[in-house]
Amino acid sequence: MSDTGRQSFTDKAGSAMKPDSQKTTTEQIGDKVKGTMDSAASTLQPQSDKSAGQKAGDNVSGNTNESDESLLNKAKNAVGLGEK
Repeated sequence: MSDTGRQSFTDKAGSAMKPDSQKTTTEQIGDKVKGTMDSAASTLQPQSDKSAGQKAGDNVSGNTNESDESLLNKAKNAVGLGEK
């Protein structure tokens, strides 16, 4: 379960499973805004205040605010669903 004020893990997974080529412009913009807001919330929330589940979710989604590509994006790119 995600922490309060953070994007739910099910929303992230649902968005990641649908290829960008099948999303409407509105969906793509919404995903971008939600991702940016969640990344900002991740940055503002100290690691010590995050639940174990949120820490794990941030690591999987790449929301650790490091320059490494997320595991989720690596998987999407591997199967051809990533950004081009």
